[in-house]
Order: sequence, then structure tokens, then C-alpha cells
Amino acid sequence: MATKVKLVKDDTGPPLIFSLTDDFTGNPIDLSAGTTSMLFKMRAVGSTTVKESISMTKLTGLLNDGGTVTTTSPYDVAGAGGRCQLSWNSTALDTVGEFEGEIEITYAGPVVQTVYNLVKISIRADF
Repeated sequence: MATKVKLVKDDTGPPLIFSLTDDFTGNPIDLSAGTTSMLFKMRAVGSTTVKESISMTKLTGLLNDGGTVTTTSPYDVAGAGGRCQLSWNSTALDTVGEFEGEIEITYAGPVVQTVYNLVKISIRADF
């Protein structure tokens, strides 16, 4: 994700939707197994301390190049098309500043795969 996500302090929305793909094949990462889970970890830029760890939700569909979502088989199963959603908890956006986040996928085994690209987040003060 190259764009910085801009949010406002103490908000709990909007949720962020991600479409995870394999860098080598371009295919969606299959998150559909019942044992597969995703975690969004967030920290202040320059810090090594994780501020939040938020469980993510699997979504149905496959994101197409044009921005539309296909929900026909096999993408009618949550996670099969690599889509997942981050819904903010009440403390995630309670601090003004610059943050970064990563998505960690845990498969059966457990096998852990972390998405390499960081999510850049800017939180400004509310009026």
C-alpha cells in the first residue's frame, strides 16, 4: 500500500479493506481455511513497541483490476480471494501522530507469513 491512510483521532471508522496477493504469481493469497487468521499490528513510526494488535475479518470476493469485486465461485467463500478487513477498536486511533502497520497471516501449523509492505497511517487531531 503506497498511499498514506489519513484518519482523525478517536474515530472508529472507516474500516480498511485489503486485497492480499502473492508478489511472485499475482494470485490472491487464499485466507479461506478455518484455521487461517489475520492480525494487524500498529506502532508509532520510529518505535519498536506495538500499540495495537487487531484481529481482521475475512471478506468474500476477488478485487479486479478495474476496482470491481467478483463474488462468484470460488470467490464466494470468505478469504478465498485474499480480501480482509480491519475494523478499528476504540483505542487504535486515540493518539495523534505518524504510525505504521503490518498484516500478519497465521496458517495451520502454525505457519506465519507477514505482508512485507507497511501500511502508513497519519492521525490528526479532531476539532
